[in-house]
Amino acid sequence: MSVTTVTLLLFLLEYFCCVIINNCWFGGLYNVSFNIHLKLKIMENKAFPTAEKFSMIDKVAYAEGSVVSKIIIRNERGNVTLFAFDKGEFLSEHTAPFDAIVQVLDGKGEVIIDGKTFELSVGESIIMPANVRHAVVAVEQFKMLLTMIK
Repeated sequence: MSVTTVTLLLFLLEYFCCVIINNCWFGGLYNVSFNIHLKLKIMENKAFPTAEKFSMIDKVAYAEGSVVSKIIIRNERGNVTLFAFDKGEFLSEHTAPFDAIVQVLDGKGEVIIDGKTFELSVGESIIMPANVRHAVVAVEQFKMLLTMIK
């Protein structure tokens, strides 16, 4: 499954909160887009009505050879995004201008922060500090919730 380059770049801009004035556009965005090239399936938050309960783990499905992303909330104060990684898939090393917390919902993944690897399992979380290089790798099929507050 592939997405257009424009859609991929838009997602990366939103996800990593990179803007030209933060000097992320040329420093990291192209590297990231080449490393996860067209394997990212992007889904909007149409499946997330307000004032109704739902199960996070059931709202994003695995896709073979892909990282699936589903935005739950996106506004001027931050983003909440669900991810489902197929085994071996990853998000390349990058920085973001805001702290972000990863919460593992299913499987096992590695979060690499400033060169140090942390293996996370269901129920575990980690905070990725602002402006510090980090990456995510699926040790096995892996679902996580990413919350970034601006």
